[in-house]
Amino acid sequence: MDRLTSMAVFVKAVDLGSFAAAAAALGLSGPMVGKHIRFLEERLGVGLINRTTRRQSLTDFGRAYYERCRLILAEAEAADALAVDHLSEPCGKLRVTMPVHFGRHCVLPVLTELAKRYPKLDLDLSLGDPITDLAEGGYDLAIRTGELEDRSDLIARRLARQRMVVCASPNYLDMHGRPDRIEDIGRHKAIIYARSARFRPWLFPCGDAPPLEVRPNSRLRLDDLDAIADAAAADMGLAWLPYWLIRDRVQAGTLEVLLPEQPEFLYDCHALWLQTPHLPLKVRLAVDALAAALPGFMT
Repeated sequence: MDRLTSMAVFVKAVDLGSFAAAAAALGLSGPMVGKHIRFLEERLGVGLINRTTRRQSLTDFGRAYYERCRLILAEAEAADALAVDHLSEPCGKLRVTMPVHFGRHCVLPVLTELAKRYPKLDLDLSLGDPITDLAEGGYDLAIRTGELEDRSDLIARRLARQRMVVCASPNYLDMHGRPDRIEDIGRHKAIIYARSARFRPWLFPCGDAPPLEVRPNSRLRLDDLDAIADAAAADMGLAWLPYWLIRDRVQAGTLEVLLPEQPEFLYDCHALWLQTPHLPLKVRLAVDALAAALPGFMT
């Protein structure tokens, strides 16, 4: 007998509570269900089910074997589904939640290109900085930057790393001088990203030690990264921003990157999805496309 088939019969008999119910569900005879389970017991050399004239129950080993069989059958179904995916194309609605600025500048171009490639794929995208629960929000995928919560129900894949740089306008530097070391930042005014009266410290790598935290003097606080870049270009002070956000301003000469000898802090960007035996094709293709394209946005 085929072992995987016998496992499926065993699991169905346990789930439905009787050989007769399993036989009806699987289109088998009652004796054939019993034959499959005896095959497993003889192969294993241990009983799986206690049988009496009135009822049947799992042995201690049978309970443990049942749980493993469920996992094996789920993985087998997922493996078969890969072939279906390979021969099909993604369709339906892909719901993604992402941070506002990173989503607009980096994620959105990749996903719209994916939708152009697959006409049956619809996008439902939410751009918002507050973290939304995937299950409660009904999202297929979440894009997150920075540190992640330790969640056993989520799978995470790192997509890219954002280079964080200190920058300022040439006019500001002409008026106030150029910081050459991290210690010099304290002598300058800064434009701070702040949300709900809290702001993140500026981080600088220190080898194997935890990153150095700098809390510069704040001349202006904003909760919008684009607005911070605009304020820095308007000579309002130093700013600590992802390089992808200011690249065009640097190339245009309205901002300069400072501290070139200082290693840059790297903020991780991850894709997260709920644990599932089989990742839908639309989600897998979206994650693969982002992992392939986003590192290019970071340089």
